[in-house]
Amino acid sequence: MKFILLAVLLITAFGVANQTAEGAAQLGGAAPGDADFLAAREAFRTGNAAQLDHIAARLKNSPLEPYVAYYQLRMRLETASNPAIRAFLARPDETPVIDQLRGEWLKLLGKRRQWDGFADEFPRLLGEDTELSCYAMQARQHMHDNGMLQEARKLWLTSSDELPENCDPLFDAAIAGSIIGEEDIAGRVRLVLEAGNTTLAGQLSMRLPAKRRLSAAALASAKANPERYLKGVKLGNAGEAQRAVALFALQRLAKQLPQLAFAQWERVAEHFSADEQRYFYSWLGYEAARRHDERALEWYRQSGDAPLTEQQRAWRVRAALRAPDWHEVNASIEAMPPQQQQQAAWRYWGAYALKELGQKEEADRRFAALSAEYNFYGLLAAEEVTTISAADNVPAGHQPGKEELDAMLARPSIQRALALFRMGLRTDATREWAWAERKFDDRQLLAAAELARRNEIYDRAINTADQTMQLHDFNLRYLAPYRDELRGHIQQLGLEEAWVYGLMRQESRFVKQAKSEVGASGLMQIMPATARWLARKLGMKNYRRAMVRKLDTNLAMGTYYMKTVLDRFDNSPVLASAAYNAGPTRAHQWRGDRPLEGAIYTETIPFDETRSYVRKVMSNTVYYARLFGQPPRSFKERLGIVAAREASNRQAVSDEK
Repeated sequence: MKFILLAVLLITAFGVANQTAEGAAQLGGAAPGDADFLAAREAFRTGNAAQLDHIAARLKNSPLEPYVAYYQLRMRLETASNPAIRAFLARPDETPVIDQLRGEWLKLLGKRRQWDGFADEFPRLLGEDTELSCYAMQARQHMHDNGMLQEARKLWLTSSDELPENCDPLFDAAIAGSIIGEEDIAGRVRLVLEAGNTTLAGQLSMRLPAKRRLSAAALASAKANPERYLKGVKLGNAGEAQRAVALFALQRLAKQLPQLAFAQWERVAEHFSADEQRYFYSWLGYEAARRHDERALEWYRQSGDAPLTEQQRAWRVRAALRAPDWHEVNASIEAMPPQQQQQAAWRYWGAYALKELGQKEEADRRFAALSAEYNFYGLLAAEEVTTISAADNVPAGHQPGKEELDAMLARPSIQRALALFRMGLRTDATREWAWAERKFDDRQLLAAAELARRNEIYDRAINTADQTMQLHDFNLRYLAPYRDELRGHIQQLGLEEAWVYGLMRQESRFVKQAKSEVGASGLMQIMPATARWLARKLGMKNYRRAMVRKLDTNLAMGTYYMKTVLDRFDNSPVLASAAYNAGPTRAHQWRGDRPLEGAIYTETIPFDETRSYVRKVMSNTVYYARLFGQPPRSFKERLGIVAAREASNRQAVSDEK
């Protein structure tokens, strides 16, 4: 029975009432005391301090009492005494609401310019944000620590977003002291323009000398219609500011269509300095690479020694992979800073390039080191140095004993998280759970993951088990609930169970109530428009939008859509996974003019989210296949060869998932 362990442990009822009766029923039903906590939470939301104080007395012995105490103090923060605030912050409870209040109080101290109190409490803060960072620098400035101006400069140079107002005094001081120079200002203007924020760029440029300030009207015109702006602009004897706006227009045009931007560039290139030309070619190469334009490498080379962003460096390698040009792959990875080179993707492709270039001994050494990692690239690397897949060589699972489970369940932080989950308050519950597990060792992580599994909090079980370093339990990392409910759909459609689970794990972590920001629902994350299309295909009469949230309907729709895209893409799970996430049209467009290894197709998917998604779905599939007892199969065989792009005359399917 759900939450039976929690009910046995806790004599005093507590918890948070769920917002909906449906959610409460799904999580095991309400417990005595839930209504009190809901009332306390509502009193806080509506600012009813008297009602909150009245209810708080009934929840005094509840593990969720820290939340009630937070509500009470937060409502009176501006008038509360320092001793009362410090007493709350000194509490030993392991809960994020204490650090949350600490951050809120520090912002109040900063606003009041009470720097001594701020400096005393700030070192204890764990949840720092930019506003608090700037207050911390102001506090140091008050104490005559001028070294903080260098930190202000670093923040200035790396932020493409609008920063909190309390950062401005720091920037003013740094500019007045020549710590932030004119070129630093121009550099941030360019960074902001690269992000497309013309309003902020115009504001920042007002800190430059008059001749370098950007025209707000020109920026607006360049942003609205870059091609028309470029056709109308006269760049003969143009100043730096006018050239900066033109470069912005060219960059935006390159994002839309690289060849169109290049056509405009050829007409005006002579009016730009050598540095400006190299800068434009770095962006043209990047945008061309993301569109799989074969001229990308040529344009990258024309950028010369222009500094590249992390994404530009990554896409230079990806363009070389599509070529394929293994000398360029190797050289581009070697040109990355050490931290980027150490990312699993570039360790794998760097080793692969060395293999293709005949340096087998060094390649094998790198493959062997990477093969110990349980991820997409670890699986690929393992097959380069052994016939045994990394998924076939996972260690025996560590099973926590009764004492470990009892000790974990005795933690108030875990009790709070379980109660919040039971009541359907997933945001608070997830924060509480993450806060509790941040100091856990492997044994404690696995004990917590097992408790989550027993209480059907599958996403926390998976994410928690995923964090272990030495002891592992892959049965927890790759949970497989709802097999009975899925079996009929899978058998009827002839799908591979491991692939279905690999995709579901990535879509929802088996949270039945999961709903994305764009409206996808349920275990299989079905979009509303796709659900309507699928309802027609499946012959569902009187279909209503709410039906997609029902378990069997969601599974029926999701598996049918998986089968549909798999059939359209010649039984390629790589292409079908990409289509499930980003739509069949995009998955087709991302094919090459020549056949591509599945790993290269995956690596060169332009959308970061979809690229990560396909990697994880495919690696998940391998581990599920092992756990389901399927015969060993090469990972590269699973990824297959993605056929060249060709016009498809097959029946169209929805581009939404």
